[in-house]
Amino acid sequence: MRIGTNPEKNTEVAQGDFYHQLVIPVYIPEDQGYYKDSFVIFKHCIQSVLKSCHPQTFITLVDNGSMAKVASYIDTLYQEQKIHEVIHTTNVGKINAFFKGIGGHRFSLITIADADVLFLNGWQAASYAIFEAYPKTGFVSTTPNPKLWKYHTGALLWRFFFSNRLTAAPIENPDALRHFASSIGNDRFFKEVHYAKALTLYENGTKAVLGSGHFVATYRGEIFYELQKSYSHLKLGADSVRTFLDAPVANRSMWRLATAQNYTYHMGNTAESWMAETQRTIEPSKEPIPKPKLPPMRKPTWVANLVVRLLGKLSSSSFFQKQFLRQKGFSANERSEY
Repeated sequence: MRIGTNPEKNTEVAQGDFYHQLVIPVYIPEDQGYYKDSFVIFKHCIQSVLKSCHPQTFITLVDNGSMAKVASYIDTLYQEQKIHEVIHTTNVGKINAFFKGIGGHRFSLITIADADVLFLNGWQAASYAIFEAYPKTGFVSTTPNPKLWKYHTGALLWRFFFSNRLTAAPIENPDALRHFASSIGNDRFFKEVHYAKALTLYENGTKAVLGSGHFVATYRGEIFYELQKSYSHLKLGADSVRTFLDAPVANRSMWRLATAQNYTYHMGNTAESWMAETQRTIEPSKEPIPKPKLPPMRKPTWVANLVVRLLGKLSSSSFFQKQFLRQKGFSANERSEY
């Protein structure tokens, strides 16, 4: 029997002053083999998060089937009120863990990061500057990757084909690219031209680079809240990340950009001295940052969706790509390498 009315009935969910959610799925099943240093690296990640995030950041950790001491560490962070939400689950894969993390929330901005990301001071402010300078932006990476300049950027390439607002410019931090190549165990991942130049947009003093991966990125939240499908049958790899993290931005006719400077490092699975040294240099970020002004997102028409698909296919041709790079100031040798 029930007597009376549940006091929570018709009560609105309060999200306080938070407008930016950071979601980190964590899968560290053991402390040997491939995962030997993963717990140490995860701790570097968390310390960099706690120092670099402004107070209006809602931090969610999704324990995706990790070993007991990792789960206990995450619970301690929550009990000490250093993070805001913990979700424990079996290993459901990165994508499904991410969707569990954003479920029940509605934030203007969402960052998803791997558990081996080292955040530097200023990563949020730099991301916000791009969202404001380029209103069609739906995705901002804080680690530029010039090698991926044509990945889900077809509409951007056609939009700025003849514009001098998009041009080849010197890479601001080539050493950060070398760090990334080393972190994925492939020192030959980039060619020399990638260390020299990046396709760079200029708008009101704010620079943005074409080319970015998805090990850490900030999105307009509405992109995910309005998805019709939020389940991946794959734990990792294949097209799971492309389908759920990359394509939705392009499908909304929004832009995929990166900061010109590097604000995040991919650490990989082997602990190195520079990680702890860099983490110690991060200054605690205690001051709130004004919420960036984000224009309303409009649902693209079927015509717009068709145009995006066509531009994506056309821009994937080697002829178009070489003509585009020629238009942007790359020499014949650079075009063949880029």
